[in-house]
Amino acid sequence: MVIGVPKEIKNNENRVGMTPAGINELVKNGHTVFVQTTAGDGSGFFDADYEEVGAFILQTIEEVYEKSDMIVKVKEPIEQEYGLIKPNQVLFTYFHFASSEKLTLAMLKSEAICIAYETVEDDDGTLPLLTPMSEVAGRMAIQQGAKYLEKPIKGRGVLLGGVPGVPPGRVLVLGAGVVGIQAAKMAAGLGAHVTIMDINMKRLRYVNDIMPSHVITEFSSEYNIRKHIQSHDLVIGAVLIKGGKAPKLITKDMLKLMRPGTVIVDVAVDQGGCFETTKATTHENPTYIIDDIVHYCVANMPGAVPYTSTMALTNVTLPYVLKLANEGWENACAQDALLAKGLNVVKGEVVYEGISEAFGWASTV
Repeated sequence: MVIGVPKEIKNNENRVGMTPAGINELVKNGHTVFVQTTAGDGSGFFDADYEEVGAFILQTIEEVYEKSDMIVKVKEPIEQEYGLIKPNQVLFTYFHFASSEKLTLAMLKSEAICIAYETVEDDDGTLPLLTPMSEVAGRMAIQQGAKYLEKPIKGRGVLLGGVPGVPPGRVLVLGAGVVGIQAAKMAAGLGAHVTIMDINMKRLRYVNDIMPSHVITEFSSEYNIRKHIQSHDLVIGAVLIKGGKAPKLITKDMLKLMRPGTVIVDVAVDQGGCFETTKATTHENPTYIIDDIVHYCVANMPGAVPYTSTMALTNVTLPYVLKLANEGWENACAQDALLAKGLNVVKGEVVYEGISEAFGWASTV
């Protein structure tokens, strides 16, 4: 199979779809790989590194799409790429279709096969291709939140860890999945007081077992959220609905309950966000303020640490890329029910129910 790795063109997205080590495995299996020139520069992988393992370097993104049977990338195609995608071409990347009707309609029109990293499942219901980026985003949420709590950036002026004689900052984490647990772990490591909320008691029991005593678990409800946002300095939105839109757990009117300078970080922004006031931002302009509350809603947070993120992503995607390349997408998905759950849009048809539900379309599944 001919596999293409284009350069990401989303704002400040420095990750790349595959490391040279991953491409080395594809070439060893007899596949041809085209990489767009400088695609890996932002992650610390250069054209010479890719050529050394047998990849061919192409100058333009148009060439990569034109010559490839399968495109392996990081983020969803953006508008400049829509016209480059061919019928029957396999696209393997993060899509988060439920957050963008425009993207969904474009991929339907392309008649390509869209396999989404974020809906591939393991037997236990976990999402192996989303997990490493969720781990990165959860940890980064605390780093960024701590920074934007500083007064020169309009935050409350709170040091999360406190100092002797001064109480630590207070962090509220909404969601006890991968993002939430990683965020709680980082915040706890800084010495902050952490409250983590979820509606899944199994997750809360797990958190209670593994976290230190200054991480408090509480059942998530509107009443409890309204109570806690009045006293917490940093709020992390970490709710995941597989393949669907995130619920709005904090509404605009609730912002007035928070103290001025409180920071909210919405890691669920790729799924539409779990705050009503969420709008996607970029690493270039990461924050905005509504009702004196600092919003950090960057849609590709792991793109800020591309070396770590690209390595972590290739670790988990490579076995699936090899399977798709070696067997073809139809055979691979027929033989692997877990990979088949990654199928979202196939040749002009939505095949993942969460997408139809998100837009109120009649289900075709």
